[in-house]
Amino acid sequence: MMRASNTVLGLVNFTTFLLSIPILAGGIWLSAEANQTDCMRFLQWPFIALGLFILVISLMGFAGACYRVSWLLWLYLFAMFLVIATLFSLIVFAFAVTSKGAGRPVINRSYLDFYLSDYSGWLKDRVSDKDYWAKISSCLREARICRKIGRSVGGVPESPDLFYLRHLSPIQSGCCKPPTECSYTYINETVWNPSNGITVAESDCLRWSNDQDQLCYSCGSCKAGVLASLKKSWRKVSVMNIFLLVILVILYVAGLAAFRNNRRIDNNEPLGENRMTKLQPTRTHLTLF
Repeated sequence: MMRASNTVLGLVNFTTFLLSIPILAGGIWLSAEANQTDCMRFLQWPFIALGLFILVISLMGFAGACYRVSWLLWLYLFAMFLVIATLFSLIVFAFAVTSKGAGRPVINRSYLDFYLSDYSGWLKDRVSDKDYWAKISSCLREARICRKIGRSVGGVPESPDLFYLRHLSPIQSGCCKPPTECSYTYINETVWNPSNGITVAESDCLRWSNDQDQLCYSCGSCKAGVLASLKKSWRKVSVMNIFLLVILVILYVAGLAAFRNNRRIDNNEPLGENRMTKLQPTRTHLTLF
């Protein structure tokens, strides 16, 4: 049983080592691209850091378990403890920072409107940061989120009534159209004109542009849409992380068993039945003369 823990731990870490290679290669490929964009630079370092971390910790676990290198296995257990503690903290943190904010329903609309004022806390400050938002908006432009919402029937854009029945994603609603309260006139999904005689007081209305490279990417509604999307994604990831946390705890227990197995072998202690036999008290037979 104890020796089986070494084998299982070695196989698992060899598998994670193989998985780390494409992750690391993807990060290196992003960093080596000649025509790098802000979005690609934004993504490359997390890929490289994650790939290197998984590679190193997998090698420590594999070598420590299969070659019975106790000090490597000790480092592996220490790193795993930090990972488990960090992952647990991230789960708690993710639920805490995504507890506030949601889209607002709009009369005669199937989509929701999003307002930055509905959100607060660390995540809002992070997304609203000028430098950070420049990277996020660059990614949104490169992904052409707004160009993907266009629909037409026989080459003619869909009618306003059909568009109002659309279930837009938070980013599409916040970044690709002006807020409903602006009362802009619908031309197509990403072209809206101010109505005659309407005074626009909302700042996002002033930020809206029919320039397809601008639209509402500088609007607070766009940032709120990103926050709503992050909230949904972080909640899903947090649920997955809970299952991952359980798996890591099981691996940690297997690592502890493998470490104890290594120590016993290093100390020439017998295992299993032999050890139990050693621990049994010997019986003294008295011979009567």
